[in-house]
Amino acid sequence: MILLVHMLLGALIGKEINNPILAVLLAFLGHYLLDLIPHIEYSISNIKKQLWHKAVPDFVKVFLDIFCGLLLIFIFSKNHPIIYVCAFFAILPDGLSLLSRISEFNFFKMHDDFHGEKNIHFLKNKKISNFWKILSQVIVVIISVYFLKY
Repeated sequence: MILLVHMLLGALIGKEINNPILAVLLAFLGHYLLDLIPHIEYSISNIKKQLWHKAVPDFVKVFLDIFCGLLLIFIFSKNHPIIYVCAFFAILPDGLSLLSRISEFNFFKMHDDFHGEKNIHFLKNKKISNFWKILSQVIVVIISVYFLKY
């Protein structure tokens, strides 16, 4: 799932849940829920392979993804701080996976194994049309933007 989708759902959770601690927790857990749904992602293979000298295009994609998510949240929400906090926590699991590439800390490796293709992303390599993988993300974006707005 692209980061923008995670951020929008996290922002929506932040808007709708009155308890900030519960909102942050649900936004974080919502990441894993979204990743269970078949989806398509852009390649960041240079980051995954730790080819840092070739990773600039990958980091640009990630930056643009986050920027577009923040822009949509800014445009369609009332911009309460909790919305942005929840958007951050909604993408944190992917940040933890990135840390597993650059750190020897065992927690990050364990998280990456849990978050990876054998567990949370287990549908990633199933033969599901890209149409359905893209549509699942479009639906989450439309629903999130609609309810963020109202």
